Amino acid sequence: MTDNSNNGFTLIELLVVMVIIATLLTIAVPRYFHSVEKSKEAVLRQDLSLMRDAIDKYYGDNSKYPDKLEDLVKKKYLRSIPHDPLTEAATSWQLVSPPGPEQGGVFDVRSGASGSGLDGSAYSEW
Repeated sequence: MTDNSNNGFTLIELLVVMVIIATLLTIAVPRYFHSVEKSKEAVLRQDLSLMRDAIDKYYGDNSKYPDKLEDLVKKKYLRSIPHDPLTEAATSWQLVSPPGPEQGGVFDVRSGASGSGLDGSAYSEW
């Protein structure tokens, strides 16, 4: 005796599987985007720390601050100016001048990104 019934999936079984997949996606996708944002913020903090350290070393060696960020690259304090991970550009950094113009041009550097971090503070204040 042979069974002539089809061995495929029914429409109900396919719908149940799709509902389960959709439920899992609604849980996973927000966590993914949160982790991407968190990693961009970590890279931003590291880049700012690296550039500030290079500015301090430049000041220690030359008794004045660099006139522009490119001076840090020319004098080999940095290999290259890092890209701001939030604006995805190396030219968006906001430069803070020292109190006196005779001291140079770059006392500090901040992100040019608008908005706030996950901790609620503005990126421009980091």
